[in-house]
Amino acid sequence: MRVLVVEDEEILAGAIAEGLREEAMAVDIALDGGTALELASYIDYDVIVLDRDLPVVHGDEVCRSLAARRTPARILMLTAASEVGSRIDGLGLGADDYLGKPFVFAELVARIRSLARRTAPPLPPVLERGGIRLDPHKRTASRDGRPLQLTNKEFAVLEELLRAEGGVLSAEDLLDRAWDENIDPFSNIVRVAMATLRKKLGAPQAIETVTGAGYRLCG
Repeated sequence: MRVLVVEDEEILAGAIAEGLREEAMAVDIALDGGTALELASYIDYDVIVLDRDLPVVHGDEVCRSLAARRTPARILMLTAASEVGSRIDGLGLGADDYLGKPFVFAELVARIRSLARRTAPPLPPVLERGGIRLDPHKRTASRDGRPLQLTNKEFAVLEELLRAEGGVLSAEDLLDRAWDENIDPFSNIVRVAMATLRKKLGAPQAIETVTGAGYRLCG
């Protein structure tokens, strides 16, 4: 899952991003509204966590612009304002959900995951295929009842393969969905993560390499 955090308080933005990365999400940060619009113009995000009071381009205008573009990303607005009128204003601009500051981090994660499920055809909250079971909310994974001890990136890769429902994902697809913009696109990081994930999944082989195309889950 790819998330953009738009927050001008750099320490808060970093803390949110770090927490979401621990939830196996790929996270980019924008410290102002102009940067947010630029990133959203060429990266397909699942969810954009958008502070309302932003420099350069106000959060309201960012939200309005993204809605006008018909971006597939779902927008979760953050604001210190708690009045009902402010919530109505934000939703009226095109936001999909609204969360007031201060907030409980677990609620932020839950809302992001709920919004992300709306960006694609509906999938069950627990993903299963070929004996593999993954629960994004509980951060657990197993194969044939055997618990899997996965790193955040291995978990993210497996989640994307399960969401593809047997479809092929290229290395570029996985880089885009499981890593952030700072990753070197020419690195072998996907191949390395795939090798360790296959080892942990064990036999029989669960991930098929489709020559010249990418990877998909068997079964």
